[in-house]
Amino acid sequence: MTEAGGSTSGPAVPAGRLVVLVSGSGSNLQALLDAGLPVVAVVSNRRQAYALERAAAHDVATEVVSLKSFTDTGRTRRDFDAHVADVVAAHRPDYVVLAGWMHLLSSAFLDRFPDRVVNLHPALPGTFPGAHALQDAFDAYREGRITETGVMVHLVPDEGVDNGPVLATVTVPIEPGDSLESLTERVHAAEHRLLVATVRGLLDELLARP
Repeated sequence: MTEAGGSTSGPAVPAGRLVVLVSGSGSNLQALLDAGLPVVAVVSNRRQAYALERAAAHDVATEVVSLKSFTDTGRTRRDFDAHVADVVAAHRPDYVVLAGWMHLLSSAFLDRFPDRVVNLHPALPGTFPGAHALQDAFDAYREGRITETGVMVHLVPDEGVDNGPVLATVTVPIEPGDSLESLTERVHAAEHRLLVATVRGLLDELLARP
């Protein structure tokens, strides 16, 4: 916000366009919105996802895409992914951010946005892929196999699970007396900070390109 005399408060809003894919409550989406990053649309595969309300509160366009509507009519998951790609492409994103999108995307989607799909995962590279990363990390801690976990942001170039080129990581120690709930809370806080910083960096690099 520019004030009298030309001074500014807070970081400048980077140029660019983000489309965010969500399935649930959208706390990471909220972090992007609170940081003033240029989210132009939010797409969810669940009509009841609270993330859609978060987007609407910030006057961000929302779209709902239903896998069931495809499978019920004999179409395939790849057909669905191609449809999602069409929906996303209509908003002309510079980057597509997967922020709690609980659906593995095929090349029918990913090939439309090469080097532009960004995923957030609550584990360090090479550890605990999949939807149960936090539970898996907590179980490994209780078995004495690890003392820390973390968060990574990575690109999604193909259909591999949580193993694309890493953009950024942060370590989260697991403390004595931690419960799964307390660990989850600290990991989520780390997610919010890392996602905002990484996406902001990507947008700044985009602006700096000749």
